Amino acid sequence: MRFALISDIHGNLPALEAVLDEIEGERVDEILCLGDVAVGPQPGETLDRVRELGCPVVLGNWDAYFIRGFPEHETEIGQKLVEMGEWWADQLSAEQRAYIDTFVDELTRPGLAAFHGSPRSYEDFIYATTPDSELSKMLNGAREPLLAGGHTHFAMVRHFDGSLLVNPGSVGLPFAKQEQVMRISPWAEYALVDWDYGRLSVELRRTDFDVESLLDLIRSSGMPHADWWAGLWFKPPAADSKPETPA
Repeated sequence: MRFALISDIHGNLPALEAVLDEIEGERVDEILCLGDVAVGPQPGETLDRVRELGCPVVLGNWDAYFIRGFPEHETEIGQKLVEMGEWWADQLSAEQRAYIDTFVDELTRPGLAAFHGSPRSYEDFIYATTPDSELSKMLNGAREPLLAGGHTHFAMVRHFDGSLLVNPGSVGLPFAKQEQVMRISPWAEYALVDWDYGRLSVELRRTDFDVESLLDLIRSSGMPHADWWAGLWFKPPAADSKPETPA
């Protein structure tokens, strides 16, 4: 069995297309999507593209907000995200909302459980540094050999109590930290999983896409806080640039 894990696309259609172009050459048996599909600058187009794939999709927290309402946030950044999310949600048709309502809380395959945050909640964050005692509660008894989740926007492979936990990172919004401020990396992330006669291997991948075109689309979209959002992205180096050498 060979399958691809994609997660946290966040309305970034160019990044999704770049990932799908690579996956097409990998002869995977199935694509599994771990949620948070639409919330981003191209919500409807991204939903339609995922629907074309016919792949199963886990319900992410932002997917749920789109159809059930947005939570209140007291912080300035949280309020900005909600205002953007509400604007993106308004771009969806009734049919697209109905499609989100088909997303499932958890996907299972022989030896695999896939979710968004954790089996307990799509809002749980599982990191490489999450204490074992907290992780055990989040997993809520799940003990399949392979456990796959997203939500954190950080790619990860971690062993725990006989299971292998995999986070493929984010297709459309991979996080990076710079001086304690969350920024967005200029690439798309996903994972390939091979399971053959008891041998399990995971490959975490990054691929390039046209970030500048995405940023132009964001700035011209009419969405709230567009310049702030576009400014969070690291820009990829120019193709002809050379690394600096010490003097």
